[in-house]
Amino acid sequence: MLKERVETTLFSIISIDGKITTGDLDVLDFEKDFPRIRGIKEGYPQYDGLLTRTDLHQLSTGRVMAKIGVNTREDEPEKIEFSFIIVDGKPHLDENGVRYLAKWVKTLYIVTNNKRHPAFALLDVHNLKIIYYPREIDLEDLLAKLKSDWKIERVTLCTGGTLTSVLLRKKLIDHISIVIAPALIGGKNTSTLIDGESLHTPNDLIHVKALKLKKFNVLKDSYLHLYYDVINETEIEPYKYQ
Repeated sequence: MLKERVETTLFSIISIDGKITTGDLDVLDFEKDFPRIRGIKEGYPQYDGLLTRTDLHQLSTGRVMAKIGVNTREDEPEKIEFSFIIVDGKPHLDENGVRYLAKWVKTLYIVTNNKRHPAFALLDVHNLKIIYYPREIDLEDLLAKLKSDWKIERVTLCTGGTLTSVLLRKKLIDHISIVIAPALIGGKNTSTLIDGESLHTPNDLIHVKALKLKKFNVLKDSYLHLYYDVINETEIEPYKYQ
């Protein structure tokens, strides 16, 4: 029997060719690069504006947070009303990164299966909550636990292509809210909205998810905003032979 879980919306910005970053190294990133490219920079602030109107709980990863530089930031962040749920097994966050995030957000949830994660040493950080898995992080259980234990109803997913692919395969994405930037990037090793293992056989088509368009907005400067419901139960018809 499936546990009742939070409702999820994947929110991201992508290029026309589906990329979620400008290259295959962490030094390359939309947040740093798009504001520098003429023809793209003009409309980019619209994405930030939409991000501020997402759910009050956002789920991301330690790698994403490390990529935007939280481990090395020394400024005093302005407190925001959002809470972050950060999946971080490796870990990618260090002690400074965890402290910075805790200062930044309302409540910081660190989800890890690493008993040496630096978050465990920060007993003085009162808005820090740790969700620990002794083996693999169970995403289905996590989304159920967020609802049952923490009374969270909706979560915005701001995840990278690898984790997003796992969430999609496990039927854990309910809606998709996508900003499309007027950009072509290319590169077979550059991360896309959905990465992870490729499909290999006709039987794998069960993992393809159809989408139903619910909203469509033409933004300024050639940007688009699309909102879909995900049809998680895939129906496949038999091959029709000529």
